[in-house]
Amino acid sequence: MEAVGTSHSQHPLCFSDSALCLAPAGCAGCASEERLFHTLFSHYNQFIRPVENVSDPVTVHFEVAITQLADVDEVNQIMETNLWLRHIWNDYKLRWDPMEYDGIETLRVPADKIWKPDIVLYNKYEHLTASLFSKVAFGPGGPKAPGVSLTVSDLPCSAVGDFQVEGKTKALLQYDGMITWTPPAIFKSSCPMDITFFPFDHQNCSLKFGSWTYDKAEIDLLIIGSKVDMDDFWENSEWEIVDASGYKHDIKYNCCEEIYTDITYSFYIRRLPMFYTINLIIPCLFISFLTVLVFYLPSDCGEKVTLCISVLLSLTVFLLVITETIPSTSLVIPLVGEYLLFTMIFVTLSIAVTVFVLNIHYRTPTTHTMPTWVKTLFLRLLPQILMMRRPLDKRREARSAKTPNGVSRGPAKGKVDHHGEPPPLQECCHCHQPKEPATGKRRLSHQPLRWMTDHTEPSPEVEDVMDSVQFIAENMKHQNQTKEVEDDWKYVAMVVDRVFLWVFIIVCVFGTVGLFLQPLLGNTGSS
Repeated sequence: MEAVGTSHSQHPLCFSDSALCLAPAGCAGCASEERLFHTLFSHYNQFIRPVENVSDPVTVHFEVAITQLADVDEVNQIMETNLWLRHIWNDYKLRWDPMEYDGIETLRVPADKIWKPDIVLYNKYEHLTASLFSKVAFGPGGPKAPGVSLTVSDLPCSAVGDFQVEGKTKALLQYDGMITWTPPAIFKSSCPMDITFFPFDHQNCSLKFGSWTYDKAEIDLLIIGSKVDMDDFWENSEWEIVDASGYKHDIKYNCCEEIYTDITYSFYIRRLPMFYTINLIIPCLFISFLTVLVFYLPSDCGEKVTLCISVLLSLTVFLLVITETIPSTSLVIPLVGEYLLFTMIFVTLSIAVTVFVLNIHYRTPTTHTMPTWVKTLFLRLLPQILMMRRPLDKRREARSAKTPNGVSRGPAKGKVDHHGEPPPLQECCHCHQPKEPATGKRRLSHQPLRWMTDHTEPSPEVEDVMDSVQFIAENMKHQNQTKEVEDDWKYVAMVVDRVFLWVFIIVCVFGTVGLFLQPLLGNTGSS
């Protein structure tokens, strides 16, 4: 009973209740594990490389398992990932015979108790402070390449983020000396972004791992598998990992004579463009196609320029939104930026064309004379090509068909020659038509005029009336001619509007299709 009580006092997890018949065996296991731990680490030095021969390298098997693609920051060109780093190596000083320790084959120990390979991320993002940089850069086994990151084990908060490994993860020891250490890590790595086809872009971001102080003669890195382990990966709502392959490289840096080994994982990621398509591209398409309607809007409404400027302001707002989502130091114009720039030039040209059309629309005979080539091109040739039929032409054709020899007749004005001038009064009064059969109606209608011209002289009052009538007729004729010229200028403006309507439709459609086919053609060419 004393033995049981002593055992109970030393091992609180081992109960002395008689109903727990397995307690003695469990207590014996606890004692064996404690004895094994004391035996392994009583004379163990975690700072010495675990090799029997100093010339032998420690072979470290390395693998990366990604759990989450946390963020891809295009503005700062950073990729943030949550990873598990699997290290497997053999430590000959941590071997034991399971038969001597009640069959214990594995042992879990704190990672700071054993020697660990100093595998770090080279392509870091965060800047170092002066003290930390001098500690790492000029310490033993300084940097092998410019711009590499801190070691994970030396600093609690490294350039790859809060690593949170020291004292919080354990390593798995096996009786044959094999050690498996899989710490989690949050990495913020620099990733040059190519936003040429944004938001239909693909990015290639790499994570370069290697030993900070040991060369290939001391640590030989071997990659486990050829790809990143994605069994526990949580899908990202904006990015899709198309491929994540790993490669081993042996590199000789300029600073050192030794050869250093690194393992680089290339993450080929593709942006999911649905968000940008719905909230950015489709509104831009609708706004750009509104520009075409400017040329279908009648000039008399007075809102053509207002519509153009409204479209231009809308595109400017979208351009300001785009500049907040793309890298500010980019040397290329993204696809959406190209489209917005193309549309803004498009709208600006439409404003210039609209002003020109309005200038044509409001021209009068007192300010402008229509050239012959304008009449030929815009009143005859282009309307036929554009299938535009002017209603006035139909009336003119009907009037010409009713009047022989090109002479038109007014409803009660007498004869008018092809120049639009009325004949002299005497000619009207002495019209002899011997071949035409005379009717009583025509004799009655001509009798007063013949009496006035043949028998009496017109009185001054009659002459005044005739002069007034002639003045009114000439004034009405002048107004009609002015109205016809103004209508011709308005029709020319309408033809110009129709020409640019089709030109802008063609340019808008082919320009849009050409721009948004670039990502497809670019990806096909690269693949």
